[in-house]
Amino acid sequence: MTRTYKATGINLKSAPIGESDRVLTILTREFGLIRAVAPGVRKQRSTIGGRSELFVVNELLIAKGRSLDKITQADTVQSHPGLSRNLGKLSAAQYLAELAIASALSDEPQEELFWLLGEHLSRLERLSDRTEIQSAAVLVAHLSHGIFHLLALAGLAPQVQVCCATRQALIPNFTDPNWQTGFSIPSGGTFSLPELANLEAELSSEIGSLYKSASRSRQTNGSKHLTNFEINAKELAALQQLASPELGEGIADRTTWVSVENILRQYAQYHLGCTIRSGSSIDTYLESFEF
Repeated sequence: MTRTYKATGINLKSAPIGESDRVLTILTREFGLIRAVAPGVRKQRSTIGGRSELFVVNELLIAKGRSLDKITQADTVQSHPGLSRNLGKLSAAQYLAELAIASALSDEPQEELFWLLGEHLSRLERLSDRTEIQSAAVLVAHLSHGIFHLLALAGLAPQVQVCCATRQALIPNFTDPNWQTGFSIPSGGTFSLPELANLEAELSSEIGSLYKSASRSRQTNGSKHLTNFEINAKELAALQQLASPELGEGIADRTTWVSVENILRQYAQYHLGCTIRSGSSIDTYLESFEF
């Protein structure tokens, strides 16, 4: 007898299989990350075709299979049609979906991740569809907020409030235009400049000149490739507000938020051991604006 189970899940990834089916990667509250076949959804008259679209939340009835489970019934609870009306919002949503896939567990409840991802997708959907610099900056700020929250839930968020070495609070100094502090991706977050120098000295003595040539590179082929580097007061202040449930005022500093997103992207890729493919879509979207 075929065993079936019920789950509530959000579609995060889709791939065609066979002549008319799709394999969906779904984040479920009850069982974490699952992959299941949605049969016949590529046919024009499919009754569940629309329910297999990305970011649709369904109550599912699923039959266990030998290699892949099969969706036998899907009733939509929520969808996010506004995400597909804007390239930036769609790219940001796919970006967060990739992070969720990389951090989610299988065969275990993932209710917190399910609700957190759903909340940030809703926030992205509510943003303006206007294609202007200000709207793009706000989008990147909200994307950064979502990235930080997903990393925090996975226990991987960078330390940005204190120096990782001394545990002393780091307070951005806006009166000095040259003020900087340090950030280390491998070591987990912010450092005072003297401590960052000590860290680099220790690491360079271990792995020599190869590390030195890479450790301070902030720009390669148009995108940041970071290990240890300096950040300014605005970047630190932006990072420090990301742990809050809501973003505060003054989130439209365009250059700062683009920099913060790049930092978080490299940080997430390093600590999750994955490549965020949707990051290139965000880059393409931002290239149409004069940041």
